[in-house]
Amino acid sequence: MKILENISLKAYNTFGIAAKAKHFVEVTGLLQLQKVLQLSAFPNRLILGGGSNILLTKDIEALVVHLNLKGISVYDEDDDTIVLKVMAGENWHELVLWTLERDYGGLENLSLIPGNVGTAPIQNIGAYGVELQDIFVGCEAMNVENQELEDFSKEDCQFGYRDSIFKNEAKGKYIVTSIRIRLTKKNHNLRTFYGAIEEQLKEMAVVSPTIQDISEAVIAIRKRKLPDPERIGNSGSFFKNPVVSKKVFEGIRKKNPQVPFYDMGENLIKIPAGWLIEQCGFKGKRQGDAGVHDKQALVLVNYGTATGEEVLNLATEIQKEVEAKFGIAIAPEVNIIK
Repeated sequence: MKILENISLKAYNTFGIAAKAKHFVEVTGLLQLQKVLQLSAFPNRLILGGGSNILLTKDIEALVVHLNLKGISVYDEDDDTIVLKVMAGENWHELVLWTLERDYGGLENLSLIPGNVGTAPIQNIGAYGVELQDIFVGCEAMNVENQELEDFSKEDCQFGYRDSIFKNEAKGKYIVTSIRIRLTKKNHNLRTFYGAIEEQLKEMAVVSPTIQDISEAVIAIRKRKLPDPERIGNSGSFFKNPVVSKKVFEGIRKKNPQVPFYDMGENLIKIPAGWLIEQCGFKGKRQGDAGVHDKQALVLVNYGTATGEEVLNLATEIQKEVEAKFGIAIAPEVNIIK
């Protein structure tokens, strides 16, 4: 374990922001992580995984800990299902492909989501009608204060829409080190109803889809709509889709009959944030190298040399315009480091 100095974090965040870490260390084992957390010289730390859900707006004075814990193992199994234990440093999409190769069902709708496994329960990641909580069993997390591993059940995690206990009362107090997920070995639950999956399957001439077909469809859709972080810096969806009451929604629909929506039940309606942003004229808008993607207004991008502060300024302008036009506050999905 070696602590490095003045390291560029450009390669460690998918936005490609060229912020620097005053001190940086890579952790590949639990014992290493415990030792790092015990270093009295570095009381302040920034835990960094795949860097896919973070916007760095300045150089980092705290010790940047790159969590690179690897491993996939069978935790439990019966005739119908299998429970996998996956370490936090595994790449999420590579995990999805790993499960599909073995015909394990449950992750296919979550294909091509950027980032590592460790951040999945923090965000309760989701896409195309599926959320992590649908297949989640539990996770282990290290208590930052005493460096002990603690087990969190699904209920303990208090999952909500792009939300969990790790974004609220447990924020900064725990580091997720592994997750456990239950997948099907047969009789897979195919979910094709959300978004353009069924349309894409028709385009692929697939009549009786497999989980592999659904994954291919999701990948094709995402590649059309979302920029590749390897080519254009971005962090995927920058904002959460707002959930409002039916009363608020009806007020918006009265003025905007074409507004798309998803009925969440319990008198709640989800409105696509990308649509709201597009209606405010931001789709394809550019301020220097910070911009809004021209195919998906929910995605903010770095065309080359944008700073995190410039991206944040654009995001703040978008929030103000959406609230002024629709009376809705849209919240960032990305973790902003100020």
